[in-house]
Amino acid sequence: MAQQDLIAAIVKEVLAELNGGKGVAAAPSANGRSLNYKSDYPLAEKRRELVKTASGKTLDDITLDAVMSGAVQADEIRITPQTLEYQAQISESIGRPQLAGNMRRAGELTRVPDERVLAMYNALRPNRSTKAELLAMADELENKFSAKVCANFVREAAGVYEARGVLKE
Repeated sequence: MAQQDLIAAIVKEVLAELNGGKGVAAAPSANGRSLNYKSDYPLAEKRRELVKTASGKTLDDITLDAVMSGAVQADEIRITPQTLEYQAQISESIGRPQLAGNMRRAGELTRVPDERVLAMYNALRPNRSTKAELLAMADELENKFSAKVCANFVREAAGVYEARGVLKE
């Protein structure tokens, strides 16, 4: 099973690179197919083997004893881009493409440190940033964190803020 997960992760990474780093619209699950609401949701109950930490620990590995002993670190309890991709596939299977897109953007943001996400959130509030600052943030998202879809949203926001007159002067 671990080898199948590794192969699926490699295939997803290669396809993402071929797609210009934008992610994969329907990366296969460990069994080679996209996930479906009826057969796979909720993941923790119906496809438990797919939910893993960034270091490969399973849900069964995450126990209070493991946390208390230090065998599971706090950063291992965070959602992974792969789990968000699985949730995106499930969303698509019930006709919720917008939610699927949100899941994929969230997957991009898992590469951005929490404190930077919070700073970006605050900078995106009206009258908090100049257009140049927003465009620099978009470049950072794209080039430093490979978050190309999120970078494009920030660029779009910069244009909208300019048109509405809500940029910092």
